[in-house]
Amino acid sequence: MAAKKGAVAEDTVAPRARMHKLTIRNFRAIGKQPVEIELDDIVVLVGANNTGKSSILRAYELVMEVGKKGEMALDDFPGGTIPEGGLADDELPTIELETVLYEDSKPPAEKWIATKENGDRHVRERWVWKAPGKPEKRGFDVEAGEWDPEHGPWGVASVAQFNRPAAHRIEAFDDPKKQAEAIIELLVEATKQRVKELTEAQGEEGAYSKLLEGVAELQRTVAKEALEAVESVRDELGKAMAHVFPNYSITLDARPEDDLNKVISLFKAPPTLRMGPTDGHQSDLERQGSGTRRTLMWNALRILADHRGGKADKATDRPNVLLLDEPELCLHPAAVRDACNVLYSLPEGKTWQVMVTTHSPAFIDLSRNNTSIVRVERAENGTVSGTTIFRPEKAKLSDDDKERLKLLNMYDPYVAEFFFGGRTVIVEGDTEYTAFREVIAEFPDKFRNVHVIRARGKFTIVALCKILNQFNCPYAVLHDADTQYVKGKAAEEKRRNSAWSANSQILAETAKAPAGRVRLAASVHTFEVGMFGEIVAGEKPYSAWVKVKEDAESKQRIVDLLDFLVGNSEKCPDGALAWTDEAALAAAVAPYEPA
Repeated sequence: MAAKKGAVAEDTVAPRARMHKLTIRNFRAIGKQPVEIELDDIVVLVGANNTGKSSILRAYELVMEVGKKGEMALDDFPGGTIPEGGLADDELPTIELETVLYEDSKPPAEKWIATKENGDRHVRERWVWKAPGKPEKRGFDVEAGEWDPEHGPWGVASVAQFNRPAAHRIEAFDDPKKQAEAIIELLVEATKQRVKELTEAQGEEGAYSKLLEGVAELQRTVAKEALEAVESVRDELGKAMAHVFPNYSITLDARPEDDLNKVISLFKAPPTLRMGPTDGHQSDLERQGSGTRRTLMWNALRILADHRGGKADKATDRPNVLLLDEPELCLHPAAVRDACNVLYSLPEGKTWQVMVTTHSPAFIDLSRNNTSIVRVERAENGTVSGTTIFRPEKAKLSDDDKERLKLLNMYDPYVAEFFFGGRTVIVEGDTEYTAFREVIAEFPDKFRNVHVIRARGKFTIVALCKILNQFNCPYAVLHDADTQYVKGKAAEEKRRNSAWSANSQILAETAKAPAGRVRLAASVHTFEVGMFGEIVAGEKPYSAWVKVKEDAESKQRIVDLLDFLVGNSEKCPDGALAWTDEAALAAAVAPYEPA
């Protein structure tokens, strides 16, 4: 979109700087075809191993670093090879960042700013490496409509960094000792900031002012305030961790310093951080499991960020981006969901964005408004691509859709498995799921990479179709046709079947997908009747499993149906109807209508 000169940002627009888009070329496994990531509050990167997900996190971290840490190593160049001289930017390792300025920032010159229709002010920067080491920096000149090869939008590094969200990277397998040291350093920094808040609030009578009056008086005052600050940070951290590890408490042994003659140092080096059951043994952080340490790390980052600048809601505080590799690693299954909730709540204070890589469907919450799902894939020729496959505003989910998805997420944490690729089949309930899983287990090569998703309700199928319609991949739906009428309470009374109305909604939603992308089939009139020829009483999923396991004819019918749904066959078996017309569906179920 072209810049709109003279536009004024609304008070509700961009209260803080935030990352809008990250574009990467020729970096590690990522080749000349750029990978573009549009940032939401939460961005979840999914994909197979070794497709470049972690490289995307590293790319942002790299351009946010200063000094040696911001230099690119030879191993970061594709193939570990330095490119020839005289190449254009698109042939070289290149990272582009598009940032939205916060409303009270000191902006760069007008030529660097593209003001959007909603008032947001965007600045684009580019880092280019011709050899290992430091990059060349560029800025996009909005007035000229091109990249300036000699200049960027910012002057000194400190001004530039303040106008970009700070990067906080937590890798999948950090060294325990270094990780423990980093966590303690973060908590000590948060404690120091809290001490400063407490003492400055006292004015001339505060501990910092009394420093000039005598070391002895300062030592007594600061020691007391330090303990209060330690307790404040410890309690806040303990509450955050309790969401994931109930009935555990945090002990931060900060050890007030005995000698304050040379510098204000509230703690001995290093402080000791212990964790364990409130009424049991607490051990040093290095001896904690990897999942505990990593959870503690990102909670410590949040607390530190919230304490920076005195007030967490200060508009000029530098925002943050948490770059987290596989947060599900080493966590107990019960802790995964709690950890997911903590991460999703992080951006609620408007100071954080989160970008995570994951192999766990449990870390995708379809009911959230602020989440984008990006699938990172490597083609057969080695090309890496990043495709945004889900954004809530594009799915146009209704409030009822969101509630159904929230319940579905709650009872089936693996419902989001289809985001990870493969062939997706949506079924209405557990009976179909059980039957299909049995034949998939028996014929793994035939049905490799087939994901069967239980909607656990006919109307929830509609919400799932809205999500899948954003994907550039085929899917299938199998649902019960049901009947138009059901028997009423009186002997000869019949009434409209509410389940029938879902059929038209499912048809309407699947019709929105590109032609040939969706296979829609209905069991006539239910899955049990259509596939097994009888109404199953009692435990339906178990009965279906027994039928498929012990009855060869029933098994073959299920195999034929799944073959049709995943595109292995063009023939829909008896007992099911591939339909595109409601009249045809009504005719198919007519024999089952109540008299």
